[in-house]
Amino acid sequence: MNRAAAAPDPSCRIDVWLWRARFFKTRNLAGGYVAAGRVRLIRGANGVRLDKASRTVRQGDEIVFVLGGRAVTLRILAMGERRGPASEARALYELIAETDPPESP
Repeated sequence: MNRAAAAPDPSCRIDVWLWRARFFKTRNLAGGYVAAGRVRLIRGANGVRLDKASRTVRQGDEIVFVLGGRAVTLRILAMGERRGPASEARALYELIAETDPPESP
């Protein structure tokens, strides 16, 4: 099989994806969040803390991060072509779980 003819596995930088999915206002903010080690990628049975904004994600990957004091777990459904309106951004992921922070005594 010719490798050039095979469809490439669509992937996207994590900072670009978080920006397109409208979790951050700028790619720079998304990249800083990732570089701080605040995003965990789950691919198959393996989980790894992302440390660089250039790390790629693919359709079917799950990511876990804390946003607004809540732990959010998402499944990536699409890469997206641009940073569009909120309705377009919501089509990029599926919310798996959202956990409230523990109550303080």
